Amino acid sequence: MSRYVPKFLQGPRGMLILMAFAMAVSMNAWFALLNNFVVERAAFTGREIGFLQSIREIPGFLSFAAVLLLPFIREQNLAFLSLALLGIGTALTGYFPTEFGLYATTLLMSTGFHYYETMNQSLTLQLIDKKNAAVHLATQLKAASLGTLAIFIVIMICFDEKLMLLVQDFFGVENPFPGFNLGYVPLYVGAGIFTLAVAVFCKAYYPFYEGPEIQTKTLFLRSRYWLYYALTFMGGARRQIFMVFAAFLMVEKFGYDVTAITLLYMINLIANIFIAPTLGRLIRRFGERNTLIFEYIGLICVFTGYAFVDDHIIAAALYVIDHLFFAFAISIKTYFQKIAAPKDIASTAGVSFTINHIAAVGLPAVFGFIWLGNPSMVFFIGAGMAVISLLLALLIPRDPHEGNETTLSASRPLAQPAE
Repeated sequence: MSRYVPKFLQGPRGMLILMAFAMAVSMNAWFALLNNFVVERAAFTGREIGFLQSIREIPGFLSFAAVLLLPFIREQNLAFLSLALLGIGTALTGYFPTEFGLYATTLLMSTGFHYYETMNQSLTLQLIDKKNAAVHLATQLKAASLGTLAIFIVIMICFDEKLMLLVQDFFGVENPFPGFNLGYVPLYVGAGIFTLAVAVFCKAYYPFYEGPEIQTKTLFLRSRYWLYYALTFMGGARRQIFMVFAAFLMVEKFGYDVTAITLLYMINLIANIFIAPTLGRLIRRFGERNTLIFEYIGLICVFTGYAFVDDHIIAAALYVIDHLFFAFAISIKTYFQKIAAPKDIASTAGVSFTINHIAAVGLPAVFGFIWLGNPSMVFFIGAGMAVISLLLALLIPRDPHEGNETTLSASRPLAQPAE
């Protein structure tokens, strides 16, 4: 079968790239259609959508539990199973347009997504050598951006009347997809079945790839990883500023509609496709410390800009720049790969996802109350969080490795066992 598979999709690197693309198709189809679907088909109000989003975050907060499954299932098989659950949850979403039906499919989809992400990070850091990890993670980001862009184009063609007319004119027919009902259900099913098919293909085609070390299958927090934990937590907090409040600013203050926000996001995706590979090489050349310092200085400027911006074009530019900085999170992963004992990677991947989601549980609600009184204050707080992240980044050594985890560490021989 290998002769039918492109060379760039062969081997462990190809497997991880293909799964990243498939994950993005289902996850972003679910997100892009959700708000309209729950209002039009399930008559959701703010109460129900709030509960649904809280349910969506539960598996992320419980990502550490993935480690408890490793004594019973290999990481690679758990990644395939999780990807399949994401696809199944997405495919079923359109068939259950009720409150509790959507809660159930959301929980299934989100469990698949978060456990896939946990296993993907673990497998990547085990199977890809340290020298090439940043470039490979950037390639995964490019693949995910391509998958997201593809599903967004399909959705916009199906739901935007002007774009649909352009497509009809291009094909010279009244309906470019004769006999196919373009609506929520077929889009959810199509995206989900694609992801499920990729998961099945990966299980059938790829052999078992084994990392250099047998992984620890218990939960732990190691004191020498404290800086990685702190950077991960701050990254989760920063994610909420962008996902919740930056987008809300575009709508509330500048009147951006759904199409405008989607186009902004598509600009972000196209930029990621071209910039991500370069970013991977820059991380490899300049190191995690310098890359993260650049990111956090940039974020201080972006968040301060959000607080004062009055022009919708400048606001859109800030939004695009803000999104591009997400790619710099690759540096946190490669920093951990360099300082970690190889056997700690799987367990720490699960713990780190839980740490990342701690902020997602409480910050949106707290910042929501602050927003009611002074929206700019939310972004000033975000700038303050970026300052804290910058101070943490300054503690990353120029040459991180076991025994030299932070600038405060006394370097010890690499051969000394991890605590």
